[in-house]
Amino acid sequence: MADYAHEKRIIRALRAKGADAPLVAGMDEVGRGPLAGPVAAAIVILDLRALPKGVDDSKKLSAQRREALFESVIENAVAVSFGFASAREIDAINIRQATHLAMRRAAHGLHIRPHTVLIDGNDAPSGLPCACRTLVKGDALSLSIAAASIVAKVMRDRMMARLAAQYPHYGFERHAGYATEDHLSAIDRHGPCPHHRLSFSPFKQAAR
Repeated sequence: MADYAHEKRIIRALRAKGADAPLVAGMDEVGRGPLAGPVAAAIVILDLRALPKGVDDSKKLSAQRREALFESVIENAVAVSFGFASAREIDAINIRQATHLAMRRAAHGLHIRPHTVLIDGNDAPSGLPCACRTLVKGDALSLSIAAASIVAKVMRDRMMARLAAQYPHYGFERHAGYATEDHLSAIDRHGPCPHHRLSFSPFKQAAR
């Protein structure tokens, strides 16, 4: 289960250097692999006095549990922000750069600037408005990153559900754009919609 130990160590170090009431954020992304929809990122500054209980890597939680924890994080956090990069942006600049773009949008959307942001993985974007540190498997280790993973996942799933209402042939509400058998069959029958990532397989091969 993720905890707040990494954040506390950073806060102690910042205080030792003279920082007054330092804030540490966590950031994570979801949706790098799907064939459709945006990539999403979220950044969360938790309140040390009201840390949410039961928060863990969003991939380990049921959809119902994620929804409940999402509400708890939104209600109790010091600040939350999220950002997206669209399928067209992914096609234009590639998935890695689009992921970084979504992260920058999330970070710049915060109304409070943290001293440091912890980022899941080992690939930090440039152009953030604060210092950052990467943490491999951070969504399983850091409470702030785990909270961000839940926010990003819930927000993206909700967006995919809205897209499902516009493009009902694909079943986005069931698979969130991932390459399930049903999704691939729907693409074979109906072709891509405007929110499919044409730079991804199977579209890239079909265009050759």
